[in-house]
Amino acid sequence: MKNFNKFPSKYISNLFANFGNSQLKALSITGIAIFTLLLAEGCASIGNPSGGPRDERPPRFIKADPAPGSVNVGVDRHRIRIEFDELIDVKDPTTKVIISPPGTEIPRVSAQGHHVDINFRDSLLPNTTYTIDFADAIQDINENNPISNFAYTFSTGTRLDSLRIAGYVLSAREMEPMQLKLVGLHRLPDNDPASTGASTSLPLDFTESIHKDIFTKKFDRVGRTDDRGRFSIEGLAPGRYRIYALDDANSDYKFSNADEEVAFYDLILSPSSATASATDSIFNMKTGQLDTVLTRQRTVFLPNDVLLRSFLSRRKAQYIENYNRIDSTRLTLTFHAAADSMPEFNIIGMPAGAPKPFIAEHSLTNDTITLWLNSKSLIATDTLRLAVKYNVLDSLQRYVAKTDTLRFTTDRNALKKAQNAAKKLLEKQKKRINKDDANREDTDTIPKIPLLGLNIPSGSSHEIGAPLRINADAPIARLDTNAFRLETKVDTIWKPFDAPAFSHDTLNPKSIILSAPFQPGKEYRLTVDSLAVKSIYDLHNARLEHTFRVKGEEEYCSLTLRLTDWPAATPGFVELLSADRPVAVAPLENSTAVFLHIQPGKYYARVVHDLNANGKWDSGDPLISLQPEEVYYYPKAINIKKNWNKDESWTVFAIPADTMKPEAILKNRPTMAKNRPNKTASQRPDEEEDE
Repeated sequence: MKNFNKFPSKYISNLFANFGNSQLKALSITGIAIFTLLLAEGCASIGNPSGGPRDERPPRFIKADPAPGSVNVGVDRHRIRIEFDELIDVKDPTTKVIISPPGTEIPRVSAQGHHVDINFRDSLLPNTTYTIDFADAIQDINENNPISNFAYTFSTGTRLDSLRIAGYVLSAREMEPMQLKLVGLHRLPDNDPASTGASTSLPLDFTESIHKDIFTKKFDRVGRTDDRGRFSIEGLAPGRYRIYALDDANSDYKFSNADEEVAFYDLILSPSSATASATDSIFNMKTGQLDTVLTRQRTVFLPNDVLLRSFLSRRKAQYIENYNRIDSTRLTLTFHAAADSMPEFNIIGMPAGAPKPFIAEHSLTNDTITLWLNSKSLIATDTLRLAVKYNVLDSLQRYVAKTDTLRFTTDRNALKKAQNAAKKLLEKQKKRINKDDANREDTDTIPKIPLLGLNIPSGSSHEIGAPLRINADAPIARLDTNAFRLETKVDTIWKPFDAPAFSHDTLNPKSIILSAPFQPGKEYRLTVDSLAVKSIYDLHNARLEHTFRVKGEEEYCSLTLRLTDWPAATPGFVELLSADRPVAVAPLENSTAVFLHIQPGKYYARVVHDLNANGKWDSGDPLISLQPEEVYYYPKAINIKKNWNKDESWTVFAIPADTMKPEAILKNRPTMAKNRPNKTASQRPDEEEDE
C-alpha cells in the first residue's frame, strides 16, 4: 500500500469542503470506488498466477470408434480411434502397446490431440477377438499422468471372447521381475498329440519337441509384463494353451534367437471363469472407523498366478567373438558362450604326430582361452594360422561341429620397441646397483634381475582353511619342491613347519597350490630359493620370501540356516550373498546349511534346488522341455558381527515367489507412479534381520 500512503490527506479534506451534501454523497460513493482501486493497486504484488493445484489426474476415456466390446467389426477396417477428455500422448508405443493377436504387419499407434489412432496395415482376422493393451503408455500432455492398465477390446465375429490368463515372469536365478517381457500363447488343436503329454525320448531337433511351435509359429495371443513382472492375456476363447515368455528383440513373436531369454510352463493351460464373493470395507471419512462391510459377487478368471521363470538357454549361439596375438608367445581367444568342453586347436603346417606346440590356459566355462606357444620356431614366426573346431547350433537347434581358420600376426616393430624399453630399464637398474655396491666396503656380485616373476595374491593376511597360491608370469615347466621351505614363528623364533603338499591348477598352468595345516592366529614364512621354478621359456625365479599371518577364529563369524519346510532328501545348496553377489556356498545336509569362517557384515541368501547334484545352478532348455533349477530367496538381510555364531530358521515356501527377494537388492524396481504411495514393495517382508 505504499502508493496510497503517499497521497496527501489535506488534498482530500479541501476537495470535500467545496461540495454540498448531495454532491458530497455522490462523490463519497465515487471516492470509495477510487479508494478501493488505489488500495488494490498499491497492495498487489507483481507475478504470475499460481494456476491452482497440480494436475495429478490421468486422462479419462470418453468414447471409441468402434465402441469397446463391439462385435461384427469388419475385417477390412483399418483404423480404430479412441477419444479422451484432454490432450494426450502415447509413450513408447512400439514397446508398451500390445495388439493381440499379432498380425503380419505391426499396426501404427499414434496420438492426435484428444485421440489415439490405431492404423492396421493388413486385414483383420475373421471371427477373432482383438485386444489392444496400452499398459501405461497413454499420458496427458502437460503432467505426463499415465492411465494404468488401459485396454480396448472388439471382435470381428458374433461374440466377444472374455477369458484370460494372468501371472508373472521372474528371472530364474536372480528372481527379478522381468519388465516389458513378451508373453505369448499357442492354442493347441484338440487332436494335437502334444496335448496328451510329452514324449519319453529326447527330441533330436525342435521339430520333435513338444515346444516346436515356439521356434516356428507366431503366438496366437500375446501380452506384455508391467514394471512388476505381471501380465494378463485377455480375449481368450475356451481351449488348451501353452504359454511362453520371450525378449523378442526382433519382434517376430518366435524364439528365433538363442541369445534371447525364454520361459515356458510345464502344464497345458485351460482358461476358465468362476463366480466368487468379494468383501468391501467402507470406512467413516470423519472418524476413520470401519462403518460397513459389503459382500458382492464378482467374476474370477483362472489361472491367475502362472509363474514363468526366464532364463538363457543352455543351447546358446556359439562363435568366436575375439582373437589376438598379444605377443610372440601367446594366442588369446574369446568365445561368445560357455561350453562344456574345450575346442580342438591345430596349428596349420605342423607335421602330423608332432607334440602339441602350446599349453592351454582356460576359464572354468571354456569361453576365454590363452594358448602359450612352447615352440621356438613358432614364437619366431610372424604369422600363424590356427584351426579351431567347436560346436555350434544349426537351423534345427542341433549341435554340429564347425571349424574356423584364424590368422594370428605379431607386430615385430611393437615387439622390438618393447624389448628395447625393457633393455633400457634393465641397464638402469644395474647402474643403480653398481652405484650402491661402490659405496659399500664389501662388494658382492651384482644379482641378476629375475626373469620369471612369482607373486602370492593372498598377501600378508591369510584366510583360515585356504591353500596358498603362487602365480608365475608364464606356464611352469619344472618345480623343485625341495627348494620350498615353510616356517612358523614360535615366540620370536622361526621354526620349521610341515612340508606343504603341491598341486597344479588344472585351469591355469601358471599357478602352484600349496596346502598345509595352517593354524588360526599363527604367523608363517615361506621361502622359495632361486632356480626353484622354471617356465616353459627356460626362465627361472629369483629368491622369494613371503611372510603371512592366518586370521584368528575371533575375527570371523558363522551362520547356520535351517530350512524348516525343505524335504531332507531334496538336493540343494545355499549361496551366501553380499548384495546380490555370491561370496560363499554351503551344501544342504538334512535341510541345513552351515557357513564357517565368514567375514562380519550384512548378507543375503538364496537356496538352489540342485536337481543334478553338481553343486552349481544350471539353466534350462526349451527344446527338451528342461526347466532351469529353482531358486528361492531368504526374505531378509542377515547382520552378523565379529565372533558371532548365528542360527536362523528359514521357511522357504511361506512367501510368494514374486515378493520373497528383499527390496534392498532388487534391481528391476517398479516404476514410481505419481498417483500412488512412494513405496514400491509394500507387500514385501521386513528388510532387516534383528541383530
